[in-house]
Amino acid sequence: MANMTDEEADALDELLTKTTPRLGPNGTGFFSSKGYQMIALDEETARILNAQSIATRQSPTEIIAELVHGQLAEAM
Repeated sequence: MANMTDEEADALDELLTKTTPRLGPNGTGFFSSKGYQMIALDEETARILNAQSIATRQSPTEIIAELVHGQLAEAM
């Protein structure tokens, strides 16, 4: 984008300012319900989660989902 003309930059600015990005039906966009969602973890939790992820070859999301499902099952 560094090689844009002023006209191209103005057109892109107008497009992005006046339109709302649409989420695709596949649910893989960053802000989609099935995509990545931002969460905040303290450093110790992030370290443990990363170590567990490497050890089990699961993504951090899979590990968290498994933990949540287990807690919900116990509560029922």
